[in-house]
Amino acid sequence: MNLDPGTIAIIQLAFSRHLGLADDALAATDADERIYSVREQSETVCFLRLFGTEVFSGPEWAAARARTKSAVELTRHSGLMQMSMEFGGRALGAEQLFFADAFPALAPLEDLAVANDPDLAVALERLCPPDDVAEAGLAGKEDVFVLVDDSEDDPRPVAGAGYSITDGILADMSVLTAPGHRLRGLGSYISSVALEDAMAGGLIPQWRAPLDNVGAARTAMGSGFIPAGVRTSVSLSA
Repeated sequence: MNLDPGTIAIIQLAFSRHLGLADDALAATDADERIYSVREQSETVCFLRLFGTEVFSGPEWAAARARTKSAVELTRHSGLMQMSMEFGGRALGAEQLFFADAFPALAPLEDLAVANDPDLAVALERLCPPDDVAEAGLAGKEDVFVLVDDSEDDPRPVAGAGYSITDGILADMSVLTAPGHRLRGLGSYISSVALEDAMAGGLIPQWRAPLDNVGAARTAMGSGFIPAGVRTSVSLSA
């Protein structure tokens, strides 16, 4: 399964604008070429590889060092950290980027219902490890969808997904599943519900998964998302 060329063009436009580049910068650059966006006052150093095109952004000293590095070296946190150590480089994240543009096939689940109550998202977070809660940021999303077990009087949240709009067109997604309910496809199901809602609103769903989180990547692809690139960033404090 591949993304539609029109979808790819819109994603490239959104990232070009986000990076302060010309609207056609990513679309007009050949795959395997690298764009350098030099901003002397930048407080971050970032490496992006999207649909085969590479973009490095940061101050000139960082760009000069990046010109001697491969995409693999720049994708790893250690690569950017070594480059920026003397400038107080601090890891912000290394993530794989996924997108979707096809409506998922959904069938109702027995004894489970979907609710849009933000309080249920908070209740779900209380059931999950702090690291998982921080990574998903579910309760902070603009739109949330919580899968609840309504077989008893008090609905119990078991999984949730949500999204916030970024760059005017992308629906930045996240998912959270309660321990004891994982590995049952519930995260993929509720993510598909959120994906369908985002697409109905004219948005392109985006999923960001940490490079070392195999489970998150599996859930993304199980929900209909297609891998499209990677992004690694560090902040500068000096």
